[in-house]
Amino acid sequence: MIETGNRLDWDKARQEKYLKNSQIRILVVDDHPKIRFGLAGQLRAQPDFVVAGEASNCEECCRDLKSYAPDVVLLDLEMDDASGLEALSRLRSVDPSIPTIVFTAYGTDWRVVEAIKIGVQGYLMKKAPMDMVFEAIRTVHRGGSFLDPAVTSKVMVAVGRRSEKASSAFRSLSEREIAVLQMLGQGKRNKDISKALSITERTVKFHISSVLAKLEAGNRTEAVVVAAERGLIHF
Repeated sequence: MIETGNRLDWDKARQEKYLKNSQIRILVVDDHPKIRFGLAGQLRAQPDFVVAGEASNCEECCRDLKSYAPDVVLLDLEMDDASGLEALSRLRSVDPSIPTIVFTAYGTDWRVVEAIKIGVQGYLMKKAPMDMVFEAIRTVHRGGSFLDPAVTSKVMVAVGRRSEKASSAFRSLSEREIAVLQMLGQGKRNKDISKALSITERTVKFHISSVLAKLEAGNRTEAVVVAAERGLIHF
């Protein structure tokens, strides 16, 4: 009986260690206290989420980013000390690689497109259901991209202005590059793509670089949006 009890305790300890190591650290940045506190509270209720910190403005976010050490930043675009896309640009100047999801009340097409060009991995409207917010965070943490369906159609219109050029670019993509692009649209990481296609991660990176160059996309998210506009990927 003692041995069984020890085994159960050991399994529980291992499970707790696994959950701790697999948790996603999130930094919530919003200048509205009620929105920030409410959002942070709902995030904390998820077993795989940890709220690494809360920032009330862009300056606080950028100043304390390293100490918060988040895996994902949930960023409001309109704050007292940074309007429009300035907050995103300032965050990128501190850490260009930090996975970021814009969480905003503004969904005009030019804002979304410019945010994608700057390098966000996700774009959510504040009226989005919490299940969608949770899904977006997990997708972005895995290395994928996530667009709120409420803004997708607007992005398609803006991206569609490059229709003829995009058609020519897509004709130049190889079958393998299209396969990689489709998996990027599914939120797959380089490691996952490598395993699925039986190629090395180095080769995956090569294909992604080629896709970005051919589509004249600045990052994965922009490439996925262009691919969706051409009907290769469906959100």
